[in-house]
Amino acid sequence: MNIRATVATSMPPFRAEHIGSLLRPAELMAQRARFARGEIDQAAMTAAEDSAIRDAIRLQEQLGFKFVTDGEFRRRSYHTFFYRQLGEIGIDTVGDATEAGRGSQPVAMIGSRVRWTHPINAADVAFLKANSDRVPKITIPGPCALHFRGGDAAVTAVAYKDVDQFWSDTIEAFTKELRALADAGCHYVQIDETAFAKFGDPDVQASLSARGDDWSALIDKYIDVTNKILRAAPAELRIGMHLCRGNRAGRWHAEGSYEEVADRLFNALEIPFYFLEYDTPRAGNFTPLRFVPQHKSVILGLVSSKTPVLEDKAPLRQRLDDATKFVSLDRLAISPQCGFASVDTGNPVSLEAEKRKLELVCEIARDIWGET
Repeated sequence: MNIRATVATSMPPFRAEHIGSLLRPAELMAQRARFARGEIDQAAMTAAEDSAIRDAIRLQEQLGFKFVTDGEFRRRSYHTFFYRQLGEIGIDTVGDATEAGRGSQPVAMIGSRVRWTHPINAADVAFLKANSDRVPKITIPGPCALHFRGGDAAVTAVAYKDVDQFWSDTIEAFTKELRALADAGCHYVQIDETAFAKFGDPDVQASLSARGDDWSALIDKYIDVTNKILRAAPAELRIGMHLCRGNRAGRWHAEGSYEEVADRLFNALEIPFYFLEYDTPRAGNFTPLRFVPQHKSVILGLVSSKTPVLEDKAPLRQRLDDATKFVSLDRLAISPQCGFASVDTGNPVSLEAEKRKLELVCEIARDIWGET
């Protein structure tokens, strides 16, 4: 690649990105097990988390990232932690893995109405700001994750008679959390809304149809809900959306191109930048990027967080070059395709392999854009 972008990035997204979750150190996991057994108290558990997060912050700074996350070290999983703060609600895997490589689909459990009662991630912002001068990045699950994992049946099983009330409560809860994040001094939020990437999988379409959902109509509904939240969000928040096809212990939940959803995803959805999974052929090619409008940007998830094999630079640079046929280089960035630990047990990748992959992302960003 001979092209080099000349526009420096001073606000998110940055040229070198990662999705947020990092592998939990063995000592932290050991302390969590001790806490679960009642051998240490909450103060000791929090101290262990604080120490591990400071180490993760130092690693991100040393590698050259312009932002830092807490690695999601205080959470068991990226979605269940958040939703449990909103009521008797959770999303978890039921059953064992199915075919090779494809994991069991998580299922939503909605035992109460969705209610925001307190800031969920404001303390995480404060900790990051107190321990780094880099931009703090907060990751939250998408507002449509619950419904996607259970449909109207999960909504009305216990907590609701009116699905419209569920959506109203969800919009209100996410709006209040985004305002709390802005009040805490956060300017960078990543919404992990994986549903949009999964709509292109015929198996997912079939399962949605089997439960009575028109998958295409569901896309429009999810876009409408998300847009209402985005329009109510504080202006100072830079909000991007991460899409992938599942990531649990190196397994995935769906496959298929973005083509089925691309036009609406990039044009009807009012998100200014997207983190897109593109590390394997399961994601299809770059042609759906032709729908990305000029005012939006894309972070290409070209590096795998699922396997320990370190990618070669040359093919990654070539793939970036291929993507410029549809999106200009100044509107592109690079990252791993997903986090390294969507659940606390993590992917089958060592801490050293994780570091090498994150380092590779930063090196390529410097090579291509002259900055991270």
